[in-house]
Amino acid sequence: MHEPKGRYLSPTGPRGFIGDLVHFAHKIPSAPVSRTFDVSALAGPRARHPLRPSWSCLFMKAYALVGAEHAPLRRAYLEFPWPRIYEHPYMNCALAIERQYMGEDGVFVGLFRAPEHQSLAQLQGSLREYKDRPLEEVGFFRQALRFSRVPRPVRRFFWWSTLNIAGSKRCKRFGTFGLSTYGSLGAEQIHPISPLTTTLTYGPIDPEAGRVVVKLIYDHRVLDGAFVARRLRDIEDALHGPILRELLDGPSTVEPARTPHMAASPSLVPRAD
Repeated sequence: MHEPKGRYLSPTGPRGFIGDLVHFAHKIPSAPVSRTFDVSALAGPRARHPLRPSWSCLFMKAYALVGAEHAPLRRAYLEFPWPRIYEHPYMNCALAIERQYMGEDGVFVGLFRAPEHQSLAQLQGSLREYKDRPLEEVGFFRQALRFSRVPRPVRRFFWWSTLNIAGSKRCKRFGTFGLSTYGSLGAEQIHPISPLTTTLTYGPIDPEAGRVVVKLIYDHRVLDGAFVARRLRDIEDALHGPILRELLDGPSTVEPARTPHMAASPSLVPRAD
């Protein structure tokens, strides 16, 4: 009797991107620090806000505001030509976004430049475009898909050079911090990995108590656990301070949505220049 055989698939597109990402993320000596936040005070104002901004935008801006005040959160470890730490002048967020690609779910990354200087309306507008526009119309996604077809040794060299040679290019093209969450799916990440200095993640938000576990995963070559624990407290304070005030004030005018290439840096994928 003939036994059916499986098939081989080429890890291109989002799978190729994630393969490159975890290849370099595994080299980072990362550790997680967690804290339980009470975000019950934000639930009502968020629900009543005309744009009902995503929790990801709220956490993104709160962390960016903290990073603007604490320079170590804007630093990155570079290895070539000698070990050194680079400090970026502002925060850039790399947000993991799930999109459909060739009939399957795939992870793409949307970049948000200086969230601390953008309104929640602008961040929500950019997020909406990242989620809703066709993949081929989003420059970052189009470049990432095209770059995934480059031979792996060439891709890995470009990744390595971008991450380790020029700090400014690294932060503009990959971000200063990552943000990833399965909270809306009722799940919590234990220890997400990333080549970036920090990654912020949060689990499901209790609809009654308004409590949520928030984690900050950090590169131990750049930061220490006690510092990260204090910054988690600062993020919660930022949520209850400027973020809550902005929700209560609402958008003063209807702000135009900033397209992803306006809201973020010039390139998602590494380049040779």
